[in-house]
Amino acid sequence: MRLGRFEAALAIEALVAQCHGSPSLRPEAGLDAARRFEAAQILRRAVSDSPTGGYAPGEVDCPSDRPTVRTADTVSPEESEWLELRRPNTVDPMRDFLGRMNIPDFDAAGYIDTHRDNVSALPNVAIAASGGGYRALMNGAGAVSAFDSRTPDSTSSGHLGGLLQLATYFSGLSGGAWLVGSIYVNNFTTIQDLQSPESAPVYDLEQPLFKGPARDGIGLFNTLDYFNDIQGAVSSKADAGFNVSITDYWGRGLSYQLVEGADGGPGITWSSIAQDAEFAAGRTPMPIVLAVKRDPGEKLRSSNTTVFEFNPWELGTFDPTVFGFAPLRYLGTPFSAGSVPDDESCVRGFDNAGFVMGTSSSLFNFVLMDLEDNDAIPEIFRGAVEGLVDSISDDNNDIADYRPNPFYFFNNDTNPGASSKSLNLVDGGLDLQNIPLHPLIQPTRNVDVVFAVDSSADTSNWPNGTALVATYERSMNEEMSNGTAFPAIPDQSTFVNLGLNARPTFFGCDSGNLTGPAPLVVYLPNAPYVFLSNVSTDDPDHTRAVRDAIILNGYNVVTQGNATQDADWPACVGCAILSRSFERTGTEVPSICQTCFERYCWDGTRNSTTPAPYLPSIGLEELEIESSGVTTFHQSGGSSLALFMFLLAMVFVSS
Repeated sequence: MRLGRFEAALAIEALVAQCHGSPSLRPEAGLDAARRFEAAQILRRAVSDSPTGGYAPGEVDCPSDRPTVRTADTVSPEESEWLELRRPNTVDPMRDFLGRMNIPDFDAAGYIDTHRDNVSALPNVAIAASGGGYRALMNGAGAVSAFDSRTPDSTSSGHLGGLLQLATYFSGLSGGAWLVGSIYVNNFTTIQDLQSPESAPVYDLEQPLFKGPARDGIGLFNTLDYFNDIQGAVSSKADAGFNVSITDYWGRGLSYQLVEGADGGPGITWSSIAQDAEFAAGRTPMPIVLAVKRDPGEKLRSSNTTVFEFNPWELGTFDPTVFGFAPLRYLGTPFSAGSVPDDESCVRGFDNAGFVMGTSSSLFNFVLMDLEDNDAIPEIFRGAVEGLVDSISDDNNDIADYRPNPFYFFNNDTNPGASSKSLNLVDGGLDLQNIPLHPLIQPTRNVDVVFAVDSSADTSNWPNGTALVATYERSMNEEMSNGTAFPAIPDQSTFVNLGLNARPTFFGCDSGNLTGPAPLVVYLPNAPYVFLSNVSTDDPDHTRAVRDAIILNGYNVVTQGNATQDADWPACVGCAILSRSFERTGTEVPSICQTCFERYCWDGTRNSTTPAPYLPSIGLEELEIESSGVTTFHQSGGSSLALFMFLLAMVFVSS
């Protein structure tokens, strides 16, 4: 049953009345349980900002101040104005958090109070969640749960609740983008809410992407309806005159798992996050997700890729190639040389939230490049799947097509894609920079410390520092670094041989050894504290027991088992947060911080010999769960994604 605008308004009004103790919301008031449930979903998710009300973008009258593309010499005016709200709003959460970190012989509250009128003197904190498919979604969710003061018991001794509330930025890519997006498009909800059965199908990983969300009725028919819905939504975009790519289908499928509501929020846009009241008031961190530019046939290297970010206001890059930002709400508008021609209308609704999250995680499309050898697809149907792929794109199987290119004829001298009518973007981790640090090391953002949660699959589906190595190597390329600096990072063998991939490590502790301003990086690699959380990147389905176990393990990763592995860990986290601020204010570093830096800062030691196979054991007491973690319909990752495309093809060829 669907709610019209008037019914939705009545439902919301009734729910608000109920929250205030009014007896108006009763069965006899005219709202049945289904309508109340859907009204609650409307309250819990972001604004539907597509002018068509659905997935298709639509033409609108341009505002009197016609949108333009700007150069990337600073953050946007919108971000600057938001920072004037956000930074002061982090002061009290920071005061509370640092007070609970129990830094001996240091008056944390007094320090914050002394400098609260000059927020630029206080720490500027960011969180970064890596890619890694559903493993990254779940492990990252555990980290966020630990950092969120709304999580039960997270502010107890030894825990880190409140770090999320004091952060300014929160970035993600690929599976980390799903994490960031699922929190923000559901109105900055908690991980516990996303885990709740009442939030289904959000985080319902027992229902893999190729089956669709659980519904009443016969499963097969429900799956066909689900794929028909996806096909219809994507077709509506094509019928409106816009190019579509496989990522449109992928993004719509993801939305059913990440956006609360039976329809996956087809009209919800990434730019609609800017309209959320809590975010607009500066009461939540700023979300950023990443993708990289890749033209057909181009080989990506971390040293030469152009890294794009999606923030609530803009799509763009600080890299010296494009060096520009376009207004996100007006993607799909035919910009030329940074302006909208006088005879052109504006477009809105192109930046669908699922499409943005799918763009940052389009690695799955590589499955399609080797379709003929995939045993999951019956021989007689492979032609249909290949027909679907060919109908969408001849040679861009791993590319999300942003056409018209918002940077068309923009910065012609440096922009290699200036003459292209399409901007082609792919998975943000394909250049090996699998931790989304790029937007957080830009000097104009002045980030002091980044808590980098690494869920990469470098060695036996555990991380080995490859993501940090890639960002460090890129920072050494003067042509692409564009004024950014990054701490020195050892090679991957050193990470494994010295155990740097099995416990937290600080990089960049001594700012005097850096080539320029750069944050201290608190590296938090996925490791088995209470559960073997190294599930495959492509595993599409996990029981609730396994999902919850991996989330709990992620909680333990960032808290070091709630400080059971190191009683000083909370104080050390506080020291990492305060480090750059101490330098700016000329404050003597507390002795415990000196101890923490000796314990956790990488000291330059290397051991580059080939490590033995990495097979870590459980660090704490292992969780006992009843299920193996996969459903009876489980396929290997590549096979399941190919099956997703097979079912789409069946809908496609029959329509």
